Amino acid sequence: MAERFDIYDEQGQWIGTATRAETHAKGLWHRSFHCWLARRGEDGRARILFQRRTATKDTNPGCYDITVAGHLSAGETVRDAAREMEEEIGFAVPFERLIPLGTFREEDSGVAGGVPYIDREESVVFGCLTVRALNAFQLQPEEVAGLYEADAEALLALVRGEVASVLARGVGLTKDGRLAPVEAEVSADAFVPRDPAYYIRCFEALNAMATSDLEAFDET
Repeated sequence: MAERFDIYDEQGQWIGTATRAETHAKGLWHRSFHCWLARRGEDGRARILFQRRTATKDTNPGCYDITVAGHLSAGETVRDAAREMEEEIGFAVPFERLIPLGTFREEDSGVAGGVPYIDREESVVFGCLTVRALNAFQLQPEEVAGLYEADAEALLALVRGEVASVLARGVGLTKDGRLAPVEAEVSADAFVPRDPAYYIRCFEALNAMATSDLEAFDET
């Protein structure tokens, strides 16, 4: 059965439901959940975690992206959509431990797998501090090709256009489904295209969270 989304008009009023394919083909407004993870390094500096999308995604395949994100299916709330955390990276965190970072509207278009798409989303964004090592996450092969982290200040310099790339290290899935160490020089245009203000606002908030006395979530 095809996945369906609630869809909205330009003013944010609900106007019905549509399949995922129809939503992206026609550029219908829909809603999504974003959650960025960050952690404190041993040097006390903030690290921001982000994923690399699989090459088979129907929008922005192979791009670097939010740690975890997911569409709200028809009838779902943002709390319901937080399940994406466990589904995509095997990280179960109570919704109450997520820190709200704001709501953003964004529009994007392109071609994936030879199919044109128009992606119009209103996204509710959260942050969360973690103490989990990257190799302890469980990546969903259909969604996530790798999980990386980089210094928060370096990422801010990247999205402000002050440096050409940053070094990111993490883990990626091998052909047989195992996690293996990976590293990459990541440029700003390798991330999902968004207004730079989105990335700046999120990275500033995550940097502040990770360098404050806020308690990190520990599943143990």
